[in-house]
Amino acid sequence: MSNISVILNVYKRGYTLEKQIEAIQNQTISIPSENIHIWYNSAGEDFDQPKPNDDKIKVYNCNHNTKFWGRFTIPLLCQTEYIAIFDDDIIPGPRWFENCLENIKKIDGILGGSGVITNGKTYIPNSKVGWNGYHINDIAYVDLVGHAWFFKQKYAKFMWIEEPPSWENGEDMFFSYMAQKNGIPTYVPPHPENDKQLWSNQREKAMTNNVDWGMDSNAHSLVVKNHLNIRNDIVVELKKRGWKTIK
Repeated sequence: MSNISVILNVYKRGYTLEKQIEAIQNQTISIPSENIHIWYNSAGEDFDQPKPNDDKIKVYNCNHNTKFWGRFTIPLLCQTEYIAIFDDDIIPGPRWFENCLENIKKIDGILGGSGVITNGKTYIPNSKVGWNGYHINDIAYVDLVGHAWFFKQKYAKFMWIEEPPSWENGEDMFFSYMAQKNGIPTYVPPHPENDKQLWSNQREKAMTNNVDWGMDSNAHSLVVKNHLNIRNDIVVELKKRGWKTIK
């Protein structure tokens, strides 16, 4: 039995939840239902958000849209050694937890599925490593990770020591910045090109009608026109605070 708590987030993509739970329960590292937590951000009365069929899964209903941040409060309540958080458009391969556990025991850190190396000044342009970037056979150190996180529960507090530059975006950058400030690196574990079972996301399964969930009409990066400008500004501010990026 694993010592991992899993955090899922539901906003306007309730149709992804069932597939996510199935993927988590099909991991080679067994996850008991009581270790799965779901944070529901209010999406308004027009959205009927599905609930899990398993009553052992823990549910948190919020009548406010906390965007990307609310889900990061749940790890503070967990009693497992490790935490795994997923965006709502991610379907992990069956060996993702196995991959994370193997590598975090080698090198402690904040692990993620989509790593970003910034240009050293702003967010854009950047280079990516992981399921949606350069595929790797060994770990790769990066400035930040997103889409899927894996880390020790004791590091959850890093998110709440300082106020972030923006509550609209940038939880991924802020978490890696705060971890680095406390001596903890960020990296992407292996994502071999020919073994998607190890990947943090199996893109072909995270689709509806051939549309990638991350690029559908609910994608924050597409809905919010100044999305990238906000992320650029966050990098600038975190650099001022002392964030040491790779470049």
